[in-house]
Amino acid sequence: MEKRIPLKVFGITISQVETGAYALILGEKEGVRRIPIIVGAAEAQSIVIQLEKITPRRPLTHDLFQAFAQAYGIRLLEVYIYKMIAGVFYAELLFDDGERQVRIDSRTSDAIAIALRVGCPIFTTESILGEAGVEVESQTHSNEPVEEEEISDAEQFSNLSSEELQTRLNEAVHEENYEYASKVRDELKKRGEL
Repeated sequence: MEKRIPLKVFGITISQVETGAYALILGEKEGVRRIPIIVGAAEAQSIVIQLEKITPRRPLTHDLFQAFAQAYGIRLLEVYIYKMIAGVFYAELLFDDGERQVRIDSRTSDAIAIALRVGCPIFTTESILGEAGVEVESQTHSNEPVEEEEISDAEQFSNLSSEELQTRLNEAVHEENYEYASKVRDELKKRGEL
């Protein structure tokens, strides 16, 4: 059996390859290689919500799945990204109900969204990291320029009171615009309001 490498989620970014898609960035826990995995908007939103610790008004599909498994005493033990063909990653979920263990095939994006909710480990193979991994140098500070969108957000927020920001945060969560909600929440945190 091939050596399994533990991974962690580094975040989501807009895909430079596919319009309207996002790149889920996974990386070695003990290394510098990263794997970008193209995911759809709904899966990206679900992952960002969990990473940002945002509580939606109603459970999303991945939250429902977690609640269902928990209600029936089924634990997700791990996510294993075991294969890559033509840029498509294949994952499986290992479940345990106390009597038996079952592996179920899954889209990688769904597997990661669920893994983040239950806190289970994520693994891949050395060959996948070797083929799809990109080495990233560890830096204590970033020399990258600030993106224009980030500047406009900062400028836009600087003109708003904390009360207005809280109203916008509530509206964004209500409308399920979690990306904008996380930006507003970050601004409130900077001001010491959260």
